[in-house]
Amino acid sequence: MKSPLLSLPGAVPAEGRDEGVAAHYGDLFREQRALAGGAGLVDLSHRGVVTVTGDDRLSWLHLLLTQHVSDLPAGRATEALILTAHGHVEHAMYLVDDGDTVWMHVEPGTQGDLIAYLESMKFFYRVETADRTEDFAVVHLPAGSIADVPEGVAVRETSHGRDLFLPRGQLEAYAEAHGPAVGILAYEALRVEAHRPRLGFETDHRTIPHELGWIGSAVHLQKGCYRGQETVARVQNLGKPPRRLVFLHLDGSDVLLPGPGTPVRLAADGEEGRQLGFVTTSARHHELGPIALALVKRNVPVDAELLAGNTAAAQEVVVEP
Repeated sequence: MKSPLLSLPGAVPAEGRDEGVAAHYGDLFREQRALAGGAGLVDLSHRGVVTVTGDDRLSWLHLLLTQHVSDLPAGRATEALILTAHGHVEHAMYLVDDGDTVWMHVEPGTQGDLIAYLESMKFFYRVETADRTEDFAVVHLPAGSIADVPEGVAVRETSHGRDLFLPRGQLEAYAEAHGPAVGILAYEALRVEAHRPRLGFETDHRTIPHELGWIGSAVHLQKGCYRGQETVARVQNLGKPPRRLVFLHLDGSDVLLPGPGTPVRLAADGEEGRQLGFVTTSARHHELGPIALALVKRNVPVDAELLAGNTAAAQEVVVEP
């Protein structure tokens, strides 16, 4: 779904999973600085929007999600996962209940599979699920923004800012009133700086929540009943995750960033050394320079200098080994 904000002056379309919105509007670092300072808005209208209504919506979702939501107060934002039977991450949802409806946004293109799973689990519960992506666009306002929220619009408010579920027809007018518009590359750079994992970027087919630091923020350890819970409990109580997320400060002298999938090795072993992990997301930050997130084997020393491809990288611990 192509965003109307791609018609704004200077808009350069994003590619890959973020296709449909702007990568930037002509000045990446200016957009980052605006966002970090609490100004502007990010067009996330390519993300999927799913709603759940009905009297049993919270108690029903509580049985399926990794998060404790049975008593979720209206207006309190949270995030949750759906795992496979083996405990691997399958869906990541960013949700809020407005008192009548649970609103959630998910990765672009994943809403169909998510709804199919939810529908298969309805049984006798009084719930209705719906794909509202064609009707609502997600807009992100950074922390500190003084932009008004239209009456009746569902809002997820977190320490990182507010996600609005804006009627799609209001997107252009809202951006004009509360801009400047900020591209997805600026938003992603601040996400990497904050060490926040993203489904399909930091995850693969065998990712478990412990590896990415999702325990606590998206996984509640004092609840059960959800699919994959046995793996979560076993790793939490008896073992350690096989991999861990790290933050990388990259050598700024290289022109190109190491892209997703770039092998990570010990710097001492050189480019021919054994691969110990891979880059998941890389970005250029307005203050930190080139940075990245990577997934490495648990036993990689936390003080080891690394290579991301042929780029020198100093690691910062995100998930303790």
